[in-house]
Amino acid sequence: MISPTDVLQAEARIRPFIVQTPLDPSFRLSDLAGCDIWLKLEQTQYTGSFKLRGAANRILAMTPDEMERGVITASNGNHGIAVCYAARQVGITPQVFMRHGVSEAKLGMIRLLGGEPVFFGEDPLEAELKARQTAVETGKVFISPYNDSFVVAGQGTLGVEMHRQLDEIDAVFITVGGGGLISGVATYLKAISPRTRIVGCWPENSPVMFEAMKAGRVFDCPEKPTISDSTAGGLEADTITFEMCQRLIDDHVLVSEEEIKRAMRMLADKERWIVEGAAGVALAALLKERQRFAGQRVVVLLCGRNIAAEKFMAVWEPRLESGV
Repeated sequence: MISPTDVLQAEARIRPFIVQTPLDPSFRLSDLAGCDIWLKLEQTQYTGSFKLRGAANRILAMTPDEMERGVITASNGNHGIAVCYAARQVGITPQVFMRHGVSEAKLGMIRLLGGEPVFFGEDPLEAELKARQTAVETGKVFISPYNDSFVVAGQGTLGVEMHRQLDEIDAVFITVGGGGLISGVATYLKAISPRTRIVGCWPENSPVMFEAMKAGRVFDCPEKPTISDSTAGGLEADTITFEMCQRLIDDHVLVSEEEIKRAMRMLADKERWIVEGAAGVALAALLKERQRFAGQRVVVLLCGRNIAAEKFMAVWEPRLESGV
């Protein structure tokens, strides 16, 4: 488990290595949805996603002995990119385990930043378990995308920024994959602003943590393909984020693939932002629940922009719809 103090320590540790991303009002989306919408633009982070926060905190907290042994991780893309970027700052070359078929755009960035890709299995969880096994065998330090207290605390620094940037937040909409982002942000915000509601958002095709929470245990949840590919994949059975998500998430919203794509089109049309599917999930969830949050001040966390051009262009069929 992590505490708000852990998050504040992470914020101080990683501050020289990240950018404080803007929290901007969206007048167009606010008018359409009937609430006061603010967009946390984490897609403008170095490496294009929030993952740099957790990766940087974990690597910067390593001992000299751990740095000497080296780093290994597992990732669909964004976490791997972030680990490579952070490791490069301290002179480490990490191995990045990933499933076959990962986006060429993300794979290219991993290679560009000096990472060593290793392909294993057809599911992100398979690659993750293999990476952990390899770390044990080689003595390297494994950096989990979500099942690591330093990583979760690093993601929580987004909560520190949001609270500094905007008073009186009624709700924050956050897309959930492994649960590291929402667990970290909620740990801090719930302590400093107990009235703020934490809304977990999932694609209907891959609601792994949601189904685990409903069942009261982590299990092998069936999934379908989703444009929110960076949140897809199974969970480690012992992940620290499971209990945190159970305790900290106030509301749960599932959205369809078309609702996600529509949100992505709206962000491009109304705000001129290109985002990946996972970022579209959070806005789609708010639009789906807009009547419940009418008149309230709501933050939508746009978690990343790393999407292949052809995949993003495909979102525009059918053509952009007008209105909510």
